[in-house]
Amino acid sequence: MGSSARALLIFLASVVVTVAPAAAQQCRDDTVWLRGDWGTARFHVDVADSAEERSRGLMFVEKMPATAGMLFVYGHASQTAFWMKNTLIPLDMIFADDKGQVVKVHSNAVPHDETPIPSGSPAQYVLEINGGLARQLGIDVGSEMMHPAIRGAAWPCE
Repeated sequence: MGSSARALLIFLASVVVTVAPAAAQQCRDDTVWLRGDWGTARFHVDVADSAEERSRGLMFVEKMPATAGMLFVYGHASQTAFWMKNTLIPLDMIFADDKGQVVKVHSNAVPHDETPIPSGSPAQYVLEINGGLARQLGIDVGSEMMHPAIRGAAWPCE
């Protein structure tokens, strides 16, 4: 096995957790969990829940750890769109409805691109992570998100 393949396996082992009940015990404001047929994943996040925080997002971030991201929280589910103006790194955008169920995954958004990236369906939560990670982990439509901000969640905090 080559060094890059070994590095990928080490990275995936650090992100993917196979015991979902442990996730419920660690429900925190700075952590988002995702689960699906593919397993579970945990990301350390900054939460953008005000208009000012959402408008800045991950602009000007030059590098982000593989297990990090930003969770955008809106007051209610609606059609939304993001763009990559002043964003320096490729991102995956994971759009989730009011129950935290993933309705769309946009992979590898291009830095500085001002083309709108729409949610497609009403979304109340958007998780941005490093570009390509959603595909590597298997995160797709139907996956579930857990975070204290998600009220009436399909996968609630306990």
